[in-house]
Amino acid sequence: MDYKDYYKTLGVDRKASDDEIRKAYRKLAKQHHPDYNPNDKKAEEKFKEINEAYEVLSDSKKRSTYDRLGSDYSQWQRGGGTPGDFNWGQYGGTRVNVDDLNDLFGGSGGGFSDFFQTIFGMGGRQSPRAQTQGYQQELEITLEEAYKGATRLLDSDGRKKQVRIPAGVRTGSKVRVAGAGPNGMDLYLIVDVQEDKRFERRGDDLHATATTSVFTAILGGDADVETFEGKIKLNIPAGTQPEQVFRLAGRGMPHLKNPAAKGDLYVRLKVQIPKYLNPKQRELLEEVSKIKF
Repeated sequence: MDYKDYYKTLGVDRKASDDEIRKAYRKLAKQHHPDYNPNDKKAEEKFKEINEAYEVLSDSKKRSTYDRLGSDYSQWQRGGGTPGDFNWGQYGGTRVNVDDLNDLFGGSGGGFSDFFQTIFGMGGRQSPRAQTQGYQQELEITLEEAYKGATRLLDSDGRKKQVRIPAGVRTGSKVRVAGAGPNGMDLYLIVDVQEDKRFERRGDDLHATATTSVFTAILGGDADVETFEGKIKLNIPAGTQPEQVFRLAGRGMPHLKNPAAKGDLYVRLKVQIPKYLNPKQRELLEEVSKIKF
């Protein structure tokens, strides 16, 4: 069995970032996708290789195992190792998230090479479904769609198929669409959640900012806060300090496996200092400044 260089397959450096790996995969997948290369066996095989490489390098656990293998394999070669003598079995006990494999290829690891199956715990065994190839396609959605769930209308061989994207998905989540790929194969939509100017997502929590006047921060009052359910009022206690963070429980992203449960929304308060004061305002502030606290 030959060693597979997944970095070479995607054309990236071994120190490539997750973003660089994703961009390289996206470019090559579009170039070799069977939809654009009908009846081209070479393109289909290349597409399979690209998918396999991305399946490993886009997953931190798989990539770590693969990098360790690559280092050991290189040392073995430099030491005069001959083809066929490398002890692949020392890596065969490594197990990754089986759900990832099931989601991707229907539970059997079908479409993966013997190299992949040996290294990542598939043991080289193949079931009757092992030759069933799944196809991947990246799907961009907004963060708001990830919050609420979304639908997409796919065109598969002239047939329209409506696909539901569940609430709570993250970048890298896989959505299986049975029979929507080329030749009736399954299609796996790889979700890419776009950044949102209003919110930063950290796990199932959201982080945002709100602005209030210096007078509200001193005296207390309300500030408007955006959520995906509309604006709400945040109570600002008197004496609130700039950059103070407020936690709004249950206002974050829904949990993928339990959408009824949500993370939290953390709001950092920005205090707006007025650039210009009218004479009356200046007079009153000067009066206050003379009072000792």
